[in-house]
Amino acid sequence: MSSPVGPLLLAGDGDALSAIGFSAGKGARGAEPTWVRDDDRFSGAVAQLREYFDGTRRTFDLDLAPSGTAFQRQVLDALLTIPYGETRSYADVARQVGRPAAVRAVGAANGRNPLPIVIPCHRVLGRDGSLTGFGGGLDAKRFLLDLEARTIDGA
Repeated sequence: MSSPVGPLLLAGDGDALSAIGFSAGKGARGAEPTWVRDDDRFSGAVAQLREYFDGTRRTFDLDLAPSGTAFQRQVLDALLTIPYGETRSYADVARQVGRPAAVRAVGAANGRNPLPIVIPCHRVLGRDGSLTGFGGGLDAKRFLLDLEARTIDGA
């Protein structure tokens, strides 16, 4: 799908969304050779993402099937609790998952988020509030944070 942060690849098995890939940045992802293209499969996800980018959707209601270890899934679950328009530090997320010393591990799990935007890893910042890595690039991360701030301010 096209988006303000560039083309996004949506993938999954059945009706559950398991991946959102950026076309650029360290998280750039293309279709796997065994995948079958079906432009209608995730029309609901496309509609919700468009609403998000239009500033009319703050939460997603989608069937998700992210992959990852048990710890990575804990981190993804913690990311889902970060409210729209708010941010947390990696240390905050580490404390939330009960592993306060695992800040780097949280950063690594955050970086492997297979469903960016929907699972809002862009809402996690460095301890000093600085932007840190993001699969779609720092410009995309800044765009998403600014979009949410503008929507909150305009609400």
